Amino acid sequence: MGATTGAIWGRTEQQDFRSRVRGTLLGVAVGDALGAPLDGLSLEQIQQTHGPEGLVDLAAGPAGRGAITQHTQLTLFSVDGLIRAQVRRDTGAWHPPSDLHRAYLRWAVTQRDWGPDERRTEDGWLAREEWLYSPRSPARACLLGLGDDTMGTLDAPKNPGERGPEAATRSAPFGLLVGWDPQLVLQLAIECAAQTHGHPTAYFAAGAYAVIVHALARGETLDAAVQRALALLAPRPEQQPVAEALQRALGTVRQGMPTPARIEELAAPGTAEGVLAVAVYCALVGEDMRHGLCLAVNHGGPSGAAGALTGGLLGALHGETALPPAWLAELEGRPTMLVLADDFAMEMTQGPALHSPTGSAPGWLARYPRA
Repeated sequence: MGATTGAIWGRTEQQDFRSRVRGTLLGVAVGDALGAPLDGLSLEQIQQTHGPEGLVDLAAGPAGRGAITQHTQLTLFSVDGLIRAQVRRDTGAWHPPSDLHRAYLRWAVTQRDWGPDERRTEDGWLAREEWLYSPRSPARACLLGLGDDTMGTLDAPKNPGERGPEAATRSAPFGLLVGWDPQLVLQLAIECAAQTHGHPTAYFAAGAYAVIVHALARGETLDAAVQRALALLAPRPEQQPVAEALQRALGTVRQGMPTPARIEELAAPGTAEGVLAVAVYCALVGEDMRHGLCLAVNHGGPSGAAGALTGGLLGALHGETALPPAWLAELEGRPTMLVLADDFAMEMTQGPALHSPTGSAPGWLARYPRA
């Protein structure tokens, strides 16, 4: 794996990057919270409950209004794992997929334990956030894939028949490694997806999504970002379903005004490549972030996953200030997300000032232990 480059970050560049990091994490969470109450409902049921336009505001789901699900939980642990990988480089150990796997195992503990174990100081601060210890209908593939300490790999993936979107929904943080070559971002996202979702469609969708976020975080347009993902996917065997889904999303943009029927057609049958296509389409045609997110969740497919993916794209594209303030005000866990986003931005832009093989800030290592 490559490393973040040692580029000099000016104040303006740091502020822009932090806004995009915050926008990405909060965007994933807001889209997740918006769509979660609609999961399992048909379009007809959504319109019967919320009116002809469907859901246009946060609604109460099983865990309450503004509550997030596993999509956001795992995204936060992706960020935690990436920071820990950077910190562990000081020891000479450098294998980010292993650091991400350890982070995902910490998430798995939150789905079965009543609360954090303060004796496990090696867990770092995120795993001690009590509000995360709340199972939110986690996907069976995630629980099975992380049910033991054996890490799935591309040679021996976990759940090789699993095509769901859950690996993609946790992959936005890989795209925030703006100093990495996009080919390496693709590879890391693919390898980490195979830890729970071993079908090529699922892990290539995760990789493509990370590459698109990566291009957006570096200031490219969404169309250019999708083209970059298509180009990087092209040489790889078994990537065709994902590439075709992305091309369908681009083609649907030219077919007229967005409708729930068009979005449902892209989403079918709810597997990773279809949900990715919905996210790309809605981010392209949405008039603003609120409109794009509402388009993404009002259909009979996996609304929470589609909302999370769309929110990550729009957040990386526009930054945190584009998010609807009224939704942020009710978003579960927002303080934690902001702290984590700022820690990630600080690590990526000023890491050498926080830790090195010869000396490190004790507070940083307490938050992100090398263990």
